Amino acid sequence: MKTVHTVAALRAEVASLRSKGAKRGARVAFVPTMGNLHRGHIRLIERGRELADAVVASVFVNPLQFGPSEDFEMYPRTLAVDAAALEAAGCALLFAPSVDEMYPPSGTGGREQHTQVSVPGLSDILCGQFRPGHFAGVATVVAKLFGQVLPDVALFGEKDYQQLLVIRRMARDLALPIEVVGVPTVREPDGLALSSRNQYLTPSERERAPALHATLEWAADELRAGRAAREIESACVERLKDAGFRLDYVSVRAADDLGPPRDSAPRRVLAAAWLGGARLIDNLPC
Repeated sequence: MKTVHTVAALRAEVASLRSKGAKRGARVAFVPTMGNLHRGHIRLIERGRELADAVVASVFVNPLQFGPSEDFEMYPRTLAVDAAALEAAGCALLFAPSVDEMYPPSGTGGREQHTQVSVPGLSDILCGQFRPGHFAGVATVVAKLFGQVLPDVALFGEKDYQQLLVIRRMARDLALPIEVVGVPTVREPDGLALSSRNQYLTPSERERAPALHATLEWAADELRAGRAAREIESACVERLKDAGFRLDYVSVRAADDLGPPRDSAPRRVLAAAWLGGARLIDNLPC
């Protein structure tokens, strides 16, 4: 596996990967990450290898998607370990740019004057309500990475379900010829969704953390049995508060656009909650 740090080198290496395929048209899959990789990320690489001839991954902690009081500075950066894990999983190319490479200085305005991509409506609800500007930062960096890599398919985990829909909407609205694929959440044996932020949990918080998934499983079962969404949402809030969580939201939404649930249409129950300094998110179909 090669590692490159500039856009110019990335484009040259992707062109080389494509030239090695049958009839000089190898398919390329892309997995964008912020590093500190776990088994969920590796599953994205594995799925990419199933869908394409070569997989490109990126490791970039994107400052645009962190709020002023969030954990940008302390977010774990483990590039050497990440590179070894990606190579072992069969990744062909790693792009690990600097902040200046992704957001070159422009005049006197700094990053604030850079062009940004926003996905109205979908970005302003649920996590977007509690993290203003977060999804504009996500959409902007992913749009830039899509333009730099030019993949045929890009893979994202369903744990960040709202993010997945934001990226799909962005790709559709901007007419990007990229298939955006969601990959099911990878979990610990006790149900906790894998996340780089799980390491912020203390041992006692880690023991309580699976209650989030268990509560959503209960909610999904009750919703399938016909109980009203509002009633289930309220019950979930109480269950999670009793387990020691601080709630941002629990919400039942339409699975396709996160609007209000519709009769006989697929639904998703989503939650974001805090345990100590760790903000945990999860969701399930219902």
